[in-house]
Amino acid sequence: MKIGGIVLRGVLAGWLCLMTLALELPAQDASPELFRAVDRVRQDLEKELGAAIPSLNLYLQTSNKVYFVSAPSADGKALTTNTIFRFASNTKVFTAAAILNLHQQGKLRIQDRLSDKIPGTEEPYLPATPAWNIPNRERITLEMLLQHAAGVYDVSNDPVPECDGMSYETYKLSKDPSHTFSAEELVGQAARHKLSYFEPGKGYHYSNTGYTLLGEIIARVYSIQCGTRKSCSDYFHEVLTGPESPVPLPDIRFPNQASDKTLPEPFSPGYILDKGGLHTLAEGNVSANVAEGNGYGSFYSLNRFIRTLFQGKNVLRPETVSLMQKSASAHNPNYALGCFHREPLGYGHDGARMGNISIMVYHPQTEISIVVYMPFWDLREGRDSLIKCIEVLFRAADRAIGVLQSPKSSEAPAEAKKSDAED
Repeated sequence: MKIGGIVLRGVLAGWLCLMTLALELPAQDASPELFRAVDRVRQDLEKELGAAIPSLNLYLQTSNKVYFVSAPSADGKALTTNTIFRFASNTKVFTAAAILNLHQQGKLRIQDRLSDKIPGTEEPYLPATPAWNIPNRERITLEMLLQHAAGVYDVSNDPVPECDGMSYETYKLSKDPSHTFSAEELVGQAARHKLSYFEPGKGYHYSNTGYTLLGEIIARVYSIQCGTRKSCSDYFHEVLTGPESPVPLPDIRFPNQASDKTLPEPFSPGYILDKGGLHTLAEGNVSANVAEGNGYGSFYSLNRFIRTLFQGKNVLRPETVSLMQKSASAHNPNYALGCFHREPLGYGHDGARMGNISIMVYHPQTEISIVVYMPFWDLREGRDSLIKCIEVLFRAADRAIGVLQSPKSSEAPAEAKKSDAED
């Protein structure tokens, strides 16, 4: 794909592209208003960054309609609802759903501390070995980990001693790109160097390593339940997404080995633009990101998961969904148990990994669920330009809701209801 300077796509060409997608997906409603809104957001970002954006893509479902818009640049490629992409930290919603499902089954208690024993057993939540002895372990609860309120140091994003000023994940991959990480290895860095951000419950700091701990707890509790060794990825597949799950989502996967680095067709690679030029990332080692950012799947499946989960039609009962959405710490009232709250979008998460950024959200009152994805990062100005790319996803979702709610729009949702089972 050629990604050069700014090339703005004409409305006519974009509309023809959208109509082609509508023919491929007869259950979808083609919407020129939505296409124009999404494409305008993409074009505005192109102007702001001075670089072409490969595509901006939005999947939206109301109570009775489904819309999909793929707005590519002139040299970009339109995606479809079954295009596979890495959804990164949206994985944390699956992790939170797993923990809360085990909580409602009585297999664990989110108020328990890491030093406590798993209910009904003499096994601790974490092994009683030095590698798991992170600072304040005896005061950290599972709920705090879910809220990012535990103070657990993030060894995947922040500098770690003896790693040349890099995070542990970046340092190890620079030495050996084929290295398969383990949870014990990652958490062991925080334990060995006695790293933490603050006393448990005394602040908020986003921590991938906190979710690494949750992934290990899921694996340990599920292994006891099954009577054989199970991984966190096993739980996700066997309970949350596989053929025996309440809502099977066959194209969602959570790789945990360095060798499992390719995506199935059709997939979207990620693109990173830095001062050295444009880089295409089609493969990746995500073994360091188990339970916090290793997931991939399609627009359709990601939307179906967030929608059914927050409607109480998946593994969580309605009262547990409410707990997930409302149990926020005092230090960040907008982030509860593995999900944020942001109006007018509702509840959900975002994710960024290897040139892929995405969000998934569901609003209980409007019954609108949205997945937005863009295969592009701009790192020429570091974090500042990347944040501009991430904010574009929220802007596209906001604009889409505005189109549907506009009294002048032909796309205003009808009053008729249709259950997800009928989709």
